Amino acid sequence: MSKQLYKLVVYFLGVLTTLGLGIWLCNFFVEQSTRKQVFDNANRIPSNEVGLVLGTSKYTVYGNQNPYFANRIHAAVELYNRKKIKHLIVSGDNSLKEYNEPKHMRKALMNAGIPDSCITMDFAGFRTLDSVVRSKRVFGQHKLTIISQKFHNHRALFIANQKGITAIGFNAKDLPFSLGMKTRIRECLARCKAVLDVLLNTQPKFLGEPIPIEID
Repeated sequence: MSKQLYKLVVYFLGVLTTLGLGIWLCNFFVEQSTRKQVFDNANRIPSNEVGLVLGTSKYTVYGNQNPYFANRIHAAVELYNRKKIKHLIVSGDNSLKEYNEPKHMRKALMNAGIPDSCITMDFAGFRTLDSVVRSKRVFGQHKLTIISQKFHNHRALFIANQKGITAIGFNAKDLPFSLGMKTRIRECLARCKAVLDVLLNTQPKFLGEPIPIEID
């Protein structure tokens, strides 16, 4: 191996090591800073008036029902039925006419027995950051329960903590790692992006006028 090639290899390995360490540190900090805020047991989670259901597609790319979607709906219904929340914000992507996450979530919740009056749709939850920040700045919620899978809740709670929102997370049922490996890998990178967004004070794509939530 030539001296020049050796230096190039060393440089390349150094970059990879630094990048890997950075990803690990971001993930470690996001998870450890929020580990006491996540709950698996609906009986033990504290009550909040409002729950925020983070959006995902109802269907997979193969046209099957997305288990992440179904499990989040089930978790939200469980909290509502156990009187751990009174109202739900369903926040997701509605960037295309034929793709409407909030509408699908609302319909699924109503089919499970939750009244329409207890559901507010947020059509501008294009990213987790947007959904969390809008829950406070648009819908006026300074305290809430975030509902998603555990790996996702850690990131959402990290954002909430940095934005002055008092939040806890209820963990919807997850998938085995072998089935959700791609999602977990994306999540590792998404956590790094969340840290960067906080450092850069990134804002939601849309805010708009305040929309008050009326809770019976």
